[in-house]
Amino acid sequence: MSEFQLLKGGEFLIRNTDYILNFTPEDLSEDQQIIRQSVRDFVEHEVWKRGNILKEQVGLLEEAASLGLLAAHIPEEYGGSPLDTFSNTLISEELGRGEPSFNTSLAAHTGIGMLPILYFGTEEIKKKYLPGMCNGSIKAAYCLTEPGSGSDALAAKSHASLSADKKYYILNGQKIWISNAGFADVFIVFAQIDGDKFTGFVVDRNTNGITLGEEEHKMGIMGSSTRQVFFENVNVPVGNVLGEIGKGHLIAFNVLNIGRYKLGVMCMGGAKKSLGIGIKYANERIQFGQAISGFGAIQYKLAESAIRTFALESTVYRVADLMEDKKAAMMKTGLDYAASMRMSAEEYAVECAIIKISGSEMIDYVVDELIQIHGGYGYSEEYAPARAYRDSRINRIYEGTNEINRMLIINMILRRTMKGDLDLVGPAWEVQKELTGLPDMSIPEGMYGKEIRSIKDYRKMVLMVAGAAVKYQIDGKHDLKNQQEILINVADMIIDLYLAESILLRIQKLREKNLLQHLTEFEAMMNVFIWDAQNRLVKNGQDALASFATGDELRIMLFGIKRFARYEPVNVKEKRRLIAGKLIEAGEYCF
Repeated sequence: MSEFQLLKGGEFLIRNTDYILNFTPEDLSEDQQIIRQSVRDFVEHEVWKRGNILKEQVGLLEEAASLGLLAAHIPEEYGGSPLDTFSNTLISEELGRGEPSFNTSLAAHTGIGMLPILYFGTEEIKKKYLPGMCNGSIKAAYCLTEPGSGSDALAAKSHASLSADKKYYILNGQKIWISNAGFADVFIVFAQIDGDKFTGFVVDRNTNGITLGEEEHKMGIMGSSTRQVFFENVNVPVGNVLGEIGKGHLIAFNVLNIGRYKLGVMCMGGAKKSLGIGIKYANERIQFGQAISGFGAIQYKLAESAIRTFALESTVYRVADLMEDKKAAMMKTGLDYAASMRMSAEEYAVECAIIKISGSEMIDYVVDELIQIHGGYGYSEEYAPARAYRDSRINRIYEGTNEINRMLIINMILRRTMKGDLDLVGPAWEVQKELTGLPDMSIPEGMYGKEIRSIKDYRKMVLMVAGAAVKYQIDGKHDLKNQQEILINVADMIIDLYLAESILLRIQKLREKNLLQHLTEFEAMMNVFIWDAQNRLVKNGQDALASFATGDELRIMLFGIKRFARYEPVNVKEKRRLIAGKLIEAGEYCF
């Protein structure tokens, strides 16, 4: 994308994206496709066989290291072999087709394990730990959650005090739900210094005073190591402090941004695999004298799973493009690789949260329908769907629950607006004024004019509802931060807007570049998604408005909701049958 077109985080709410400059999966290079195949071979030959076995996690991590998969986001001076954001996205997607237990082990190591050191460690700390983390000789775990502090991480009770000789911090506390704890060589630990200075530390596993609880018996991802970690008078060298004392929240927030993005991408890979299993079974299972893939109810499930997967994929590569361009722009100013990568993820924290929410909820839908397609066999542990169902459920909880992420979307947008980084006030006011005039009934010329108009309308709908909610807070009629239901309504509207626009941008570009393979099915997916998104937008908008507005003001804004919901009804039955037909013919997810 050109510098002019590089949107700030959250700016999609007020600005259009040039579809020609938007990146799509079809833009991936031959070299990137070779990377994809390399990771796919590793997943199919090794991870599928061993990735759900606890004792195999260490060996698989070391094999992944030999392929460069643990070092693809680390600078060369620290033992890495950095790849672009698109290639790292491909890696996450292909790993997502593997076993969720191993994905948990790898993500905990490469993300929340390595990034705190890369982003906030001293030069000495980086050189001490990162090379071993890249080659797999050092495995990492991240110790944040405690019995009394989950989503409210800053309420941690673990504490550290400076020793008399001022050489160590003496660490005491308890951490729970720690992925990789059973085999980690180093822990990223958060504790309060002097009772109120939330701070991050790097702690070696072999330090005296560290003990582990037993492996947790979890609902899913049973092959991953999850244990409690206890710290009793553990001496941590003062040089092992990460970042600034009292600024540990910056570490936690920054590493979670890219973690949310990659989690959503892994969910996308997992959904494609699960959908492929469902298609194969539907083609083979005979009932009433024919394959069940011939029945409309089953075709609905297959098509809807594909539509949601396609929407996420279109969004994922759009955000990858934004982060890659932001990273490059930052490096041109003289910032190093690590700082540029951190700032790119921080800039698009809203978009990363959207991908995390969408991916985790999409794969839950896909595996739920996978069980339904299998019927009674889907409920049996002898078949793949049962474990897939249990494994997928954690995605809506870790990296910040989806409820917390929805609140974060709104909070981050409002914070940027208050700082002047994002001008929402002017556009929201323009939408309010538009409600008093006659509607513009024109449709943009060219291909997809109705879809272009609808995305523009959806943007207005979101601005109207969000602007009205903020106005009520400013007027002192309610405290918006305590109105979580309204925040979730608005967040869901923002999510639907962003995914719908991402699909349109992808298809516009494919049409422009004359890449016509599957375009008919892609257009059908776009039609169905935009139509369904409109219905969800209307419902969320109406629910939000009715929660705080009354009288004539409410009636005017409800009229505005109808005014901005003009996408014409779609024959979703035929569109879904068209999509399902292509999947059934291919016998796998083929888009």
